[in-house]
Amino acid sequence: MMKAIIWTDYGPPDVLQLREIEKPVPKDNEVLIRIMATTVETGDCEIRRYQIHNYLWLPLRLYLGLIKPRIKILGQQLSGVVEAAGKEVKRFKQGDPVFAPVDAGFGTYAEFKCMSENAALAIKPANMSFEEAAAVPVGGLNALHFLRKGNIRPGQKVLIYGSTGSIGSFAVQLARVFGAEVTAVCSTSKMELVRSLGADKVIDYTKEDFTDNGESYDVIFDTVGKSPYSRTIESLNTKGRYLLANPTFREQLRGLWTSMTGSRKVISIVASYKAEDLIYLKQLIEAGEVKSVIDRHYPLEQLAEAHRYVEKGHKTGNVVITLAQ
Repeated sequence: MMKAIIWTDYGPPDVLQLREIEKPVPKDNEVLIRIMATTVETGDCEIRRYQIHNYLWLPLRLYLGLIKPRIKILGQQLSGVVEAAGKEVKRFKQGDPVFAPVDAGFGTYAEFKCMSENAALAIKPANMSFEEAAAVPVGGLNALHFLRKGNIRPGQKVLIYGSTGSIGSFAVQLARVFGAEVTAVCSTSKMELVRSLGADKVIDYTKEDFTDNGESYDVIFDTVGKSPYSRTIESLNTKGRYLLANPTFREQLRGLWTSMTGSRKVISIVASYKAEDLIYLKQLIEAGEVKSVIDRHYPLEQLAEAHRYVEKGHKTGNVVITLAQ
């Protein structure tokens, strides 16, 4: 048996209930991971209350369950230790410290999780705690995916909108690794944080609209879906790229039209998680180039409270859930 937070219904955080359920058994090509830490993502809260505002509303509802959730355990990323390995597994062995995002099956709000050895699973960075490592995969891999799509070259000007969230905090650091001149947009209280992450310039959105400052950029990356579409397009250089990590359906249609009719390109293709990309992030972390940002820690038993905090919309970096072992 194991402890898990079960998702009993669509609705407020109170639908998350601590239960004892059967411990999973790995298949021949799977590893069983004892989870040491996971996180609460904004997307977890949106799915929990089913606040989905794009073309995915119906297919995702069919997948998750029309009346009540069919998938019982939420959670998108983990760090932990391999408890057991199936007889066909070659990449990992019992005792290996690992970290990973998980697929659409979710399932990290629990003490154990089975994963295929061919999933985006890698050995944890040696210089990170389990809590720090659990905060890397989703934000880091999404930031890496979009910035690569932006085809950033050294010396280019890149603006990160939403620079202190789980994706944005990694985007600032990775854009710097790629040699860009990085401008970060955030609130007053978070300006020093983004400077510490490597931003060359910081814009306080409570005092200044970046689309009114006369600057133009080679890449603008909106990690939170709150930048003004038309004015942002006008803030791009002639062949600039507008990266949208959380677009509405309308923005996707407008982006397609913008890309077809002009030299500026709008990119909103979702990330596909790969082990080699996670290993690349691990190498950057161990080289001291990238780190995770953690706002708060909660034990598994207080996961509903963590959801209440995250859905207020003011978290910095990641909210980590630690599991007592």
